Amino acid sequence: MEQPLRVVGIGGSTRFGSTAERAVRAVLTEAERLGARTTLLAGDDLLLPMYDPRGPVRGPRAERLVAEVAAADGLVVASPAYHGGISGLVKNALDHVEELRGDARPYFTGRAVGCLAVGAGWPGAVATVAALRDVVCALRGWPVPLGVAVNTAEAGFGPDGRCTDARLQSQLETVAAQVVEFAAMRRAGAGAAAGELIAAGGA
Repeated sequence: MEQPLRVVGIGGSTRFGSTAERAVRAVLTEAERLGARTTLLAGDDLLLPMYDPRGPVRGPRAERLVAEVAAADGLVVASPAYHGGISGLVKNALDHVEELRGDARPYFTGRAVGCLAVGAGWPGAVATVAALRDVVCALRGWPVPLGVAVNTAEAGFGPDGRCTDARLQSQLETVAAQVVEFAAMRRAGAGAAAGELIAAGGA
């Protein structure tokens, strides 16, 4: 029996239940509805040592993040907009993906990645989405077509964690659908390619 697709969410801030974390949760909830198995790395999960390429990954949190990314079929990354860019917390987590440079699928290779950013206004949030997309490309991932900028001056999440804006909720659901769809196509394509190689070897 084929295993469910695995989608990993990374992001938020050190504050539990931050808007960025809730945005990732909304995407993962929709991904689960579409049949994926999901994991969220947020808050304390991202309190990692500063990445140092000269040494091994240190600590269980860093090891878990690297292992979860390695096993993922798709990813969702969210950052608060700090001074017009990615927060240090999220950027440091992404820097740890360097540990997958020698993996069979290095970095984010072959994975669809949804990019989300949160700011108290459009300029910072939009700039941070663009920065996340650039980082994903540098890590050899595939940013899905829709990146979502959340302007907390206009929309957000209620005390129960539910999105208070129908348009924003629809965008987050679209990101989930795009990540799951790409991951499913990628798995099907990889399986077909493997089958062709086996057939060619037996010819």
